[in-house]
Order: sequence, then structure tokens, then C-alpha cells
Amino acid sequence: MLTRAVAFYKHRIKDKVDWRLLAFLLLFLNVKLAIKIPVIILFSLWPCNFKFGFTFKGSRLPLFYPLIIVIALVDWLIYKGYADSHYNILLVTGMSFWLLCILAIHKVKLAVDNAPTQIVHQTITAFFIINTLISILTLAIIVLKTHAINPYTYQGQYQKYFINTGDYIKGITFDTSITNATLNAFGVVYFLIRKNAVMLLVCMASLLLTGSNFINLALLPILLLLFAFKTNRYQKSLVVVCLVFLIVFMAKISPQNNKYATLTLVHLFKKHIPVNTDTKHKNIQANLRITDRPDNTLTPEERKQKIATLYLDSVGKILDSIRASKRPRYAKNVYLAEGGRIAIKEDDINSDYYQSKKETPVEQLQLLDFIREHKAALPISGNNNYIAPLPGKAMGLLQTTALFRGHLSKTLTGAGMGNFSSKIAYRAAGFAFAGGYPSSDIYINHDFLVNHLDLYLNFFSKRSGYHSLINSPFSVYDQLLAEYGLLGLILFIIYYLGFFAKHYKKLTYGLPILFLMLAVLFTDYWFEQLSVMVFFELLLLLNIKENQTVKSIQ
Repeated sequence: MLTRAVAFYKHRIKDKVDWRLLAFLLLFLNVKLAIKIPVIILFSLWPCNFKFGFTFKGSRLPLFYPLIIVIALVDWLIYKGYADSHYNILLVTGMSFWLLCILAIHKVKLAVDNAPTQIVHQTITAFFIINTLISILTLAIIVLKTHAINPYTYQGQYQKYFINTGDYIKGITFDTSITNATLNAFGVVYFLIRKNAVMLLVCMASLLLTGSNFINLALLPILLLLFAFKTNRYQKSLVVVCLVFLIVFMAKISPQNNKYATLTLVHLFKKHIPVNTDTKHKNIQANLRITDRPDNTLTPEERKQKIATLYLDSVGKILDSIRASKRPRYAKNVYLAEGGRIAIKEDDINSDYYQSKKETPVEQLQLLDFIREHKAALPISGNNNYIAPLPGKAMGLLQTTALFRGHLSKTLTGAGMGNFSSKIAYRAAGFAFAGGYPSSDIYINHDFLVNHLDLYLNFFSKRSGYHSLINSPFSVYDQLLAEYGLLGLILFIIYYLGFFAKHYKKLTYGLPILFLMLAVLFTDYWFEQLSVMVFFELLLLLNIKENQTVKSIQ
């Protein structure tokens, strides 16, 4: 059997996939830096090739990466960051992330250049298959834990899953579910253009399992545009199937996600929604059993009903105790109904077990402790009566523009790396959710403290209903503008987006994926995540290569 397995691998599988590229993707896209760093070092040394080819004309890789490091060094000199040893450590750490980005795209470029395009396509397919298997396995474990076929509607275990089920579907990267959702959204567009129906539906199903409303909304207009302009009849039918998948999931599999998305959009486009407290109070009272409602909320007729109901309840309890003493003992959820029929009690959906936990999570206590310690310096989260007029993401952009109005000197090159809006800023502040950082070297810039950090604390120290993507100030655009200034944003447009967009005539699936990525960049600090951007670059570089015009030799 072992001999046959080896023979099968050599003749059927070995030459079908670029195993080195597949191993790199599976390992480097993992959320843990303890895995990313050794992997990128190993694959950079094997084979050893550091010819990046950065030039201002015809650069092999996006010139954006080295130029953004130059801006960080310029800010370090302008603002005399070298005088603070803690900031020096932050700077080195932040620059290391950008260097990892360079090494990652260099590795991907080498793989695309050296392997036949068909092999790279099959490698990408293998990646999505493995990612889907991990996602399905995760869902199967949740089903076994909850004993519910559809955990998206299961409210037990204090609503650990329910609307949050998609958060656990993280895929092969084991990063956030939105990372998995974004990768699968890329896969939907990629396999749609390549007319691979099976893998298209696999990626669409995996995307829906993550329950990411933002990615669904970002992908929807792209699918509609492709349906209208860039697809044949067969591809149009696949788009319709994807839309049916989306409708069925939102309506039947996870209806509460549909309600959540609707409410989010309402709050996004309405600055303030007045609530009639009297009506709200009446609605709550109306949902209560009449015996649980205070007498002062009842009409004279309802008070009579309450007295009669209490009397009948008391009589019923006495009769139940008499019957219980005369009948054999059954399981706790089994009882003897009228007529001698054995019935099973249904779970009380209003009991504590089916409601969200009231205890404050440990990670949230950390934020609350920080607020208490720095209350005087936090104008938003330190104010118990503060009501946010806008979603956190919009407020974050307003804070960035306010920074420039108050400090015109920072408009060109920004506030400096890690000083206002980036993952390294949160990491250096000592919050474990952004990754580990030495407690002895914690660094928090004042501009970051009173703006984006304050804003984040305001929303994410409250109950989970506020922990929405639209309330997170994380954004690549905000990061580039705030920490690297207008110059950093211009460099991103010209030397990163422009690096791919100049090949727009060669891009098939690459162009819609590029537009999708532009929307995704609003959601997190993706360059520092070292996951989605790497896969995006692989797809774009591959699309450019396979459609390049080969010049004839004269």
C-alpha cells in the first residue's frame, strides 16, 4: 500500500501542484508570527535569491514598500523619535513588518515566474480545497458541541455561537473570520472568471459560513457588474446560483444575521434614531406574561384576568404535585400530559442558558482597567455620558482630518509610524489582541491615546452589540494617511495600486479582485496582517503573467 501510495503521488500528484508555493501559503498565512517569521526566512534562503528589482521605471515589485519605509525613517528624524528608546523598538518592529511584506511578495513573484501558469492555478485550487475542509471541520465540531444541526440559530450555551458562529469559521489561516471571508470572496471571483463551477460554489459556501456581512455586501455589486458586462450565459447562471446561496443563507440558515445587517445599515445612514421610551416600555411589557406585569400597567379587565390566572396556576401546581406523587419517575424533561400521554418539555428559550452572558469577558476587563487608569486623558471613553454621533470608522477618519488641521506640519509625512493608527500602535500599547509585545517596552503616543485608542476603547469596552466592524477605526487608508501623510497615500496609489492597475488590459479576474480589495482595505490594517495582501498579490501577479504578450524575436 505504501508503494502504491508513493507511485500515485509521483505519477498523479507530484507535477500537478507547486508544493513549495502551497506549503508557503498554508504556513505563512497562519495568524501566528511565530510561524510566519521562520517560514519566510526558510523560504527566502531556499533558494537564496534577494534580487528584488526595485526601480522607478519598470520595477519588478511595487516600489511602494521601500518608499514607505523611507517615510517612516524621515518622520523618525523629524520628530526626534531616536531620543525615545521605546519608540526605537517600535520603529524597528514596524519596519520589520514592511520587510516581511517585501519578502512575501518576492517569494510569490518567484513562484509565479518560475512555474507554469497551469501549475500555479492548480496550487491555488488546492489551497482553497484545504481551506474549505478546515472550515467545514470547524463547523462540524461546533455542531457536535451544540448538538444542533444549524448552530447559526442555536441560542444555548449563553449564545456562544448563534449569530457569532461565523466568527469561529477561520479557515486554514486561523486568523479572524473576515480573513477567511476575504480569501473566499477572492476565490468566488477567480473561479467565476475561470468557469470552475464546483470551486466557485465551494468558495461561496465557505464565504457564507463566515457570516461576514461586510464582505457579502462588498462582493455583491462586483458580481452584479460582472453579470451585466463581463460574463457569458454560463457564468451568468453561476452568478445567479451564488445570489440564491446568499438569499437562502440570510433568510433560512442565519436570519438573525440578516436582521443585524439591516440594523447596521440603518444606524450607518441615520445619525440618530429617536426612540419613544413609552412605546418601548409598552412593547416590553406586552411581551411579558400577564402574571409578571405590575398592576399599574394593567387595565381593570386585565387585572381580573391576572387574578384568575394566578388562581388557576396555583390549582394547577397542587394537582401536578398530586399527580407526581402517584406516577412513576420519568426523566427530568419528561412529563405525563393530559390523557396519560407522555410528553417532553421544551427548553425555556427565555432562561439564562439561552441568553448572552452578563459577566464581563476577561479581555474587556483589560480595556475597562485601562480606561479607569487614564480616564482624565480619554475625552470619549472616559466620559460615561458620551454618545457617539457616528460609527467608529467614520469618527476615526474625522479624527485623522482633525489631526492635520491642528498640526499642518504633519500633513505631508504624517504623525509617524505607530503614532496614530496602525496595528503596531495597538500592539505597542500592550493590548494582547493585537499580538504580543514586551511589557517593559510599552509605548503609547499621545495623539494615538486621545484619538483612535480612545475611540476603540469607547466601543469595544461596551457590550458585544457595539463590537461591529463599522465601529472599529482600523483601516489601511486611515493608517497611510495618519502615519505617513498625504505623501504615503499618494505613494500607495501610484506605486502599489498603479503597479497592478497599469496592466488593466491584461487583467481578467484580477481587475474585479482589485476593486474588491479596495473595499476590504477599509476594514483592517491588512499589510500588517500578512495574509490577505499576500494572496491578493499572488492572484494579480499570476493574472498579469498569463496574459502578457510575448514579443517575437527579430
